[in-house]
Amino acid sequence: MCAVKRCLKILIACCLVVSTAHAAYPDKLIRLIVGFGAGGSIDLLARLFAQRLTENLVQQVVVDNRPGASGNLAAEIVARAAADGYTIYMSPPALVVNASLYPKIAYDPLRDFAPVTLLAAVQNVLVAHPGFAAKSVKELIAQAKANPGKIVYASTGSGGSGHLVMEMFRAQAGIDLLHVPYKAIAQTAADLMSGQVSLWFPTMPGALPHIKAGRMRALAAAGAKRSPTLPEVPTMSEAALPGFEASTWYAILTPAGVRKEIIAKLNAEFLRALRAPDMQERLHAQGIEAIGTTPEQLAAHLRSELTKWARVVKVTGVRAE
Repeated sequence: MCAVKRCLKILIACCLVVSTAHAAYPDKLIRLIVGFGAGGSIDLLARLFAQRLTENLVQQVVVDNRPGASGNLAAEIVARAAADGYTIYMSPPALVVNASLYPKIAYDPLRDFAPVTLLAAVQNVLVAHPGFAAKSVKELIAQAKANPGKIVYASTGSGGSGHLVMEMFRAQAGIDLLHVPYKAIAQTAADLMSGQVSLWFPTMPGALPHIKAGRMRALAAAGAKRSPTLPEVPTMSEAALPGFEASTWYAILTPAGVRKEIIAKLNAEFLRALRAPDMQERLHAQGIEAIGTTPEQLAAHLRSELTKWARVVKVTGVRAE
């Protein structure tokens, strides 16, 4: 009987230790992995939320930029990380797009990650060098048809959001454009403003300061409705191509296998940060749409996007370079 009592005491003590350990999350630094370099929309968003979560959790959250292979490098790092909640991934559509772009990737975009929340989205905006002859999308399409393959557009990498959205535009408009991929956002912007390239389809936060300063001219936004940040700029659907819609979203995920209570904690903390009035103001000023979903809603979104972008890649014939 004494032996049984001792075993029960040990079992209870172990349960208490486990319970205490679970309740302690987070008790060390959290890495927020971003698959692209500094300066882009996703990096801006990651740093805003890392700062706010650090304050709210009283635990440091640091942004860890891991650029490479259009986001594949970062996704692989997260997929292989310990399922303890201390590695978080801020993912763009590349997570699901790359499954169609690359013949082989070292992770499964659905099975290897645990969804937390669909955090936000930004519109892509078609911009031109200020001296570019076409002043509207219709004029651009007419000019491109008269000069097939001669108008040069830039992207920040083959298979990135700007490349795919421009290829959607090119396919729907029935035009031929020359693609020049860059590795850095700063160089892409610099070459557009200097006239080395004529067109670019970046996300709005990266282009907004240049548009407002007159260094780039916005021809159309790719969202379903006009951006409150640039209300004078028509949507692509209004400008020339009815039904055209594309945006870049940002989701929060962890490696698969993270405990449900940690996922719930992260979901609650990201939504808490997202819904703060000052955060809403900052996001709006950058042209970022706050969303915020449950993990289940994000899971459904990822499945839908995987199918959608597979169709886009097939129709446009885009391939990673």
